[in-house]
Amino acid sequence: MKHILIILSLFLFSFTIISCSSKSDGGSSTTSDNTTTSDDNTTTTDNTTTTDNDTTTTSSSSSSGVFVAAGLSGNIVRSNDNGASWDNATSPTGNDIRGVGFGNNTFVAVGNNGNIVRSTDNGSSWDNATSPTTTNLSKVTFGNNTFLAVGNYGNIVRSTNNGESWDNATTDNSTVSNLIGVTFGNNTFVGVGVSGNIVRSTDNGSSWDNATSPTDTDLYGVTFGNNTFVAVGLSGNIVRSSDNGSSFDNATNSNTTSLLRVTFGNNTFVAVGLLGNIVRSTDNGSSWDNATTPTSNHLYGVTGVTFSE
Repeated sequence: MKHILIILSLFLFSFTIISCSSKSDGGSSTTSDNTTTSDDNTTTTDNTTTTDNDTTTTSSSSSSGVFVAAGLSGNIVRSNDNGASWDNATSPTGNDIRGVGFGNNTFVAVGNNGNIVRSTDNGSSWDNATSPTTTNLSKVTFGNNTFLAVGNYGNIVRSTNNGESWDNATTDNSTVSNLIGVTFGNNTFVGVGVSGNIVRSTDNGSSWDNATSPTDTDLYGVTFGNNTFVAVGLSGNIVRSSDNGSSFDNATNSNTTSLLRVTFGNNTFVAVGLLGNIVRSTDNGSSWDNATTPTSNHLYGVTGVTFSE
């Protein structure tokens, strides 16, 4: 029952904000909490979350000052002044939106009943995309010119034309467990979910294999940094992979409070969760320490920024 309530809180009370940048050429970027882009200089995140009771808000920032937020009942709002003021965007759906991603000057949002919507004008207007599924989708990310979304029953869908149309990916997920989080790094997509299920793809999401997971505990969030994938979940469980997501090992964490999201920045992994719990690792996720937290409210998301001189 406990893990069901946590999953419901993640899905039903999510309110995601993601920003786009005007930069579009050259280099590589560092992104946190489930999105790593490799063909621009932007940092896009799924971002800092503070929560008061059951209301969750996540946020990010970029040089362009354009923000898009989406949540329950298909509600979409946007800001073009660094979040100072917000307007309603015209949404083509009444389904709850669970995740928002950005890449190639395109916003993509996914949610209940397999609904996928997209915007190519900085979130001003949105259209329904062709979705191959009616299964709830929980998260979307972008990498290598590919949008990829994961959801219930191990469902994975992908788009290589900026989210306009989508196809089902081939997965060897025999457990058909719900997938809750997804990230991209080192040309590899990694998805995590219920019962410790971990899947990975090295061909831009076309095909998927089960990764070796050391746990049967639900995993809620996953991120990438310093050539390491880290996933967190129920009862403070943390797993990590240093072989590009092929296999994962349990990390040392003495705190048994459930963790919901994890991010990476400045050579530090940080995870947050229930009851204001915050833990951090400075050794690539091998061991974790409790951080001082100012709140006992649940934290549903976190972001990190990697600074460069």
